[in-house]
Amino acid sequence: MYQNTTMLRPYFSVPHLETGTDEAGRGCLAGPVTAAAVILPANFVNDLLNDSKKLSEKVRERLRPIIEQESISYAVTHLEPLEIDQINILNASIKAMQHSILKLHPQPNYIIVDGNSSIAQTPLLFTGEVLVKNTVKRFSENDCNTFNDIPFSCIVKGDSKFMSIAAASVLAKTYRDDYMNRIHDEFPMYNWKQNKGYPTKEHREAIRKYGVTKYHRLTFRLIP
Repeated sequence: MYQNTTMLRPYFSVPHLETGTDEAGRGCLAGPVTAAAVILPANFVNDLLNDSKKLSEKVRERLRPIIEQESISYAVTHLEPLEIDQINILNASIKAMQHSILKLHPQPNYIIVDGNSSIAQTPLLFTGEVLVKNTVKRFSENDCNTFNDIPFSCIVKGDSKFMSIAAASVLAKTYRDDYMNRIHDEFPMYNWKQNKGYPTKEHREAIRKYGVTKYHRLTFRLIP
């Protein structure tokens, strides 16, 4: 069984109503990009919790109800392929995070985002800071207040450092996997139940043979 050898922690060392947010499915050829936001209580501890990519499906499914039951608040948002094609995958990922955060009750007073400075540079975001290799770089977008002026930090590999981001990564991944399992029955020839829409050789061969569906991202390079 997987065990996290480096215990994750809250972003702040004192109690703070912080939310972590992360996305799943950014590199897929089909299906939504899914984001989650989670506010955990200050005393939350779980030695299995880590970046969802480092966890087995069994462990992720075990963690999901724990996160849902013990969190102060959580929310999940799917953004569909049509909108991904309209606004691009980076903006779609951030928009899904924003929608998830705005669904939280209560609203957090700080946000930590899994990602690098490319997130900070999008016009969808506003004032905040980026933490890269332990160096804080400040930036500002004065014409935006998408998060209702809640301050935030973008943290590279934050899902393997901070509990609330790791929890968000688990919810985003498991909810998106459920979505792909549901639509698999509609188009079983693409085997989304197994590949979850990612660009596997089998998936691309199916696109070549059967064409695209309403779930494919037409602005992506579907066939090399």
